[in-house]
Amino acid sequence: MFSDPTQKYSAFPSVPLFDRRWPNQTITNAPIWCSVDLRDGNQSLPVPMNISQKLEMFQALVRCGFKEIEVGFPSASNTEFEFNRRLIEENRIPDDVAIQVLVQAREDLIERTIDSLRGAKNVIIHLYNSTSPAQRRVVFNMSKGEIIKVAIRGATWIQERLPELKSANVRLQYSPESFSATEVKFAKEICEAVIDVWKPSPDRKIIVNLPDTVEVAMPNVYADQIEWMNRHLKDRDSLILSVHTHNDRGTGVAATELAMLAGAERVEGTLFGNGERTGNLDIVAVALNLYAHGVDPKLDFSNINQLREIYERCTGMLVPPRQPYAGELVFTAFSGSHQDAIKKGLHEWANNGGTQRWDVPYLTIDPADIGREYREVIRVNSQSGKGGIAYLLENEFGIELPKDMQREFGPVANDEVDRLGREVTAGELKEMFWREYILRDAPWKLIDFHLDGDTGRFGCSASVLRHSELLELSGQGNGPIAAFVAALESASAPPFQVSDYREHALSSGSDAQAIAYIRVIKGGATRWGAGVDTNIELASIRAVLSALNRLEC
Repeated sequence: MFSDPTQKYSAFPSVPLFDRRWPNQTITNAPIWCSVDLRDGNQSLPVPMNISQKLEMFQALVRCGFKEIEVGFPSASNTEFEFNRRLIEENRIPDDVAIQVLVQAREDLIERTIDSLRGAKNVIIHLYNSTSPAQRRVVFNMSKGEIIKVAIRGATWIQERLPELKSANVRLQYSPESFSATEVKFAKEICEAVIDVWKPSPDRKIIVNLPDTVEVAMPNVYADQIEWMNRHLKDRDSLILSVHTHNDRGTGVAATELAMLAGAERVEGTLFGNGERTGNLDIVAVALNLYAHGVDPKLDFSNINQLREIYERCTGMLVPPRQPYAGELVFTAFSGSHQDAIKKGLHEWANNGGTQRWDVPYLTIDPADIGREYREVIRVNSQSGKGGIAYLLENEFGIELPKDMQREFGPVANDEVDRLGREVTAGELKEMFWREYILRDAPWKLIDFHLDGDTGRFGCSASVLRHSELLELSGQGNGPIAAFVAALESASAPPFQVSDYREHALSSGSDAQAIAYIRVIKGGATRWGAGVDTNIELASIRAVLSALNRLEC
């Protein structure tokens, strides 16, 4: 890298817009969405989709609710052309869905494109040519005037052939490709030249698409470009202003959202941001961002796991684990403080019956709304805390640890996870708890227990092993636990006090198990114990020995 990058690079110039309005706007409605997965996304794949894969992807997009789908570049290859014909001839296109096709400003390509559309009901023909200074100089060696003539010729050729599609509802779209790097005044000039050919009206609008083909500036500069065009294009009430952002600077989503504030009514993009270089706009992210703000996105991602599986199978691409909303880890918390906050937030939501506004820490939307499950929210590694550990034990196995016991078991579990050096599953976490509390039977182990008495006075007899020595015990107290503690003291057990007791069912039915939690104090030392049994009294007795064993270890 250059120590002084100014010798090689310069910032993209700002747009002369000193009374910009977009910073004070709010998005209150979803845009018109257009998926370009089958064209822009497809051309970027190492192995492009075959017709069967494209058909499956098309059906998935329709289920999501897309009403405009760019299905391909039918003049580019036989596969693209045949895919169009399959869609049309097999009646696979719903009546409320328009297929969009892309074509360059060349007469032979336009003719082939028109042929691919015969018999379609709703069509968008998307014409483009590149306009930036670098493209004009390096690729075409043309002046501005010559570039405008290319656009006019292409628009005219399409206009002349529209009668061949007289049975179709045809809309027209023009893109000054590389708009993001084009002077706004020239972009206006070339768009208006196309407008003059197509002669739109308020009841027969055309689409003017202004792509962020290569991100060359911060997203606020792109928003300024869109607002400038929005305010200066003629016949604005006869136009639908559209954007198509890429992600070269990693700000494709931001650029789109700011462009919508600036007047964009339509958005092109792909599922999960697939596309050339760093990708296109991730439509899923923008749609669910709107959803999280209470705006109906008009797209259905309620089964995002299935959509991700279809996408990965058809494209051969993988959704990164941190991809917004769809990634494997996005509803996961490893940090202990995050886990605790999520646990408390979910409990508050559940306790209120899900009637209040969603406001769970770290979760911008309810995972269940898009087919994810709460059990995916918490995972445990060496950085996890008591909140996440307690959440997993409760939600996976019904083990409701008392607060103070969470504080005690958390470091025990973290030490074991640290030793393993990896994330642990809920099952492994339960095994750790069982080893630490339920299965701890030394130096004291219960062999037999019998209780007599009624309210206020109980007597017990018990057989226990202590260091492999069988002891017969008896004791009395105002309850089963008190009687057993008295029996232990009679056998020279170290004196201790029971300071807390909790219990609950682990399952239901005639053979349901119960779990009991006991906290004991000896001098300044405090330990928790736990016991499990189908008999709640025996569960509590086992919990006493568990705590005593942990106190003496």
